[in-house]
Amino acid sequence: MRIAINTRFLLKGRLEGIGHFTWEVARRLVTAHPEHEFLFLFDRPWHPDFVPAGHVQPLRLFPPARHPLLFVAWFEGAVPRALRRWGADVFLSPDNFCSLRTPVPTVLVIHDLAWRHFPEQVPWAHRMYYQHFTPRFVRRADRIVTVSEYTRRDLLAAFPLEPERIAVACNGCRPIFRPLSENEKQAVRDRYADGKPYFLFVGAVHPRKNVHRLIEAWDRFRKMTGAPVKLLIGGRFAWQTGPVRTAWERATHRDDIVFLGYLDENELPPITGAALGLTYTSLFEGFGVPLLEAMHCDVPLIVSNVSSMPEVAGKAALLVDPTDVEAIARAMARLWQDDALRARLVAHGRVQRRKFTWDRAAEVVWQQIEAAATLKS
Repeated sequence: MRIAINTRFLLKGRLEGIGHFTWEVARRLVTAHPEHEFLFLFDRPWHPDFVPAGHVQPLRLFPPARHPLLFVAWFEGAVPRALRRWGADVFLSPDNFCSLRTPVPTVLVIHDLAWRHFPEQVPWAHRMYYQHFTPRFVRRADRIVTVSEYTRRDLLAAFPLEPERIAVACNGCRPIFRPLSENEKQAVRDRYADGKPYFLFVGAVHPRKNVHRLIEAWDRFRKMTGAPVKLLIGGRFAWQTGPVRTAWERATHRDDIVFLGYLDENELPPITGAALGLTYTSLFEGFGVPLLEAMHCDVPLIVSNVSSMPEVAGKAALLVDPTDVEAIARAMARLWQDDALRARLVAHGRVQRRKFTWDRAAEVVWQQIEAAATLKS
């Protein structure tokens, strides 16, 4: 069988959520199925680290698909031509988009429908693309994979789909995330937080991540408790970040807020592992990978009680209303003051994290590839 995979999010040093999913699943498929051929479709020059040796052929397609007009050119022009020339039996597209102009059986991975719930937070051109094409993509795809049960239900509520076409996979966690010794934790605190304990947020900084309310809640927690606890914010600034700047400027303890920027794979695991707690009070998530990473580091969670986050966190988190600044601040105070509570959340996390692995995700995707392949005439 000849399996083509959309790998346009495999960018060296710039992997984020969809990129990690693409790589972890794709490399497992290649390793587990040497009897098949794989074509990796890039929209930029590829890095050799993302082309496993053996039965993988990389191919760069023009143009770089980084704007809605270029999405159309890439998915509806370049991709169908490449699939036809290569003689693909199945096309796997793991980044919410697929091609409407290819007859090749298609497996589409949908990570979330955030654009439907928060359209005002999506740039206009992208919003128009999602609104026009996503209903067509989900009708076109022969099989659909979601990364959470929540996203599966969200899809079924939004579009007239047959439930049997949708399978639920998950995200996983890389082994570089692990518990740290006390000496290791202190070394990280010394480097990034002036030796002090800290709450951590990790993710792209934009309105849906709710960072401005997190800052307000943390500042209130500091006023309530007087605790010498910093707030570390790791992630690139995306768009519409004015409220975050305003919250920072208004914070009484703003000098103890540290913006770390994008964290690479050498920085993120130790910074996660040394945190007092992960504070992930996003307004919406299709999964929430940082929750799983924190659980693998034995770090307790404060998590929003909406969308997929309770499903992923289970009993490893204090659940809060992400719009309630006071509730977030109280949760921080509880985590700071109660050693036994932190220990219980960590213990629950050790159990919960076993439910979500990259091997499980790859197996679900492979089952859908096999199912789609049977449809080729």
